[in-house]
Amino acid sequence: MFSGIVEALGRIAEIRSEPPGCTLVVEEPKIAAETKVADSISVNGCCLTVVEADRSTMAFQAGPETLSRTNLGDLKAGSPVNLERALAVGDRLGGHFVSGHIDATGKLIEKIDQGDWSDYWFSVPRAQAREMASKGSIAVDGVSLTIVASEPDRFSVALIPFTLAVTTLGKMKVGDRVNLETDILAKYVQRFIESKSW
Repeated sequence: MFSGIVEALGRIAEIRSEPPGCTLVVEEPKIAAETKVADSISVNGCCLTVVEADRSTMAFQAGPETLSRTNLGDLKAGSPVNLERALAVGDRLGGHFVSGHIDATGKLIEKIDQGDWSDYWFSVPRAQAREMASKGSIAVDGVSLTIVASEPDRFSVALIPFTLAVTTLGKMKVGDRVNLETDILAKYVQRFIESKSW
């Protein structure tokens, strides 16, 4: 379980092809130095298991399901990634409960810059749009954000300069694909409503 508060920006140091999947080697010395094999780390919002670790890098295996359903398959050597270690019992929860299980991908469809601040509009599949509401929570590439406007096929968020500076969102371009995870509570409400017709 994660909070959606990004701890650090990592960098893809290497991608090792291991058909049908691959191993992603991520460089980030601060987190790597405190990480051990079998730890869970959120990489762009996707919960992955550490399979190798040294003083500056961590390696994660990603299978075909993960690569096809997230934006991890789009990464290249040098790509930046958002990193967050799993919550420890007793930690403050600064964002919202994020499982690291990606629901869908969307695309950045519009950026409205206002000085150092920005409003972003992302596309979203309708199945996930049903689980979203204005002032609700969404994780975009693992970043906990508040939804400003929610429509059947898109939503917007308002990004402060700090978030733009310390996450991958600041360098994003229109057309870039993002990982989306809706609020876990909304999923259960949606399921309850669906189950009434069973």
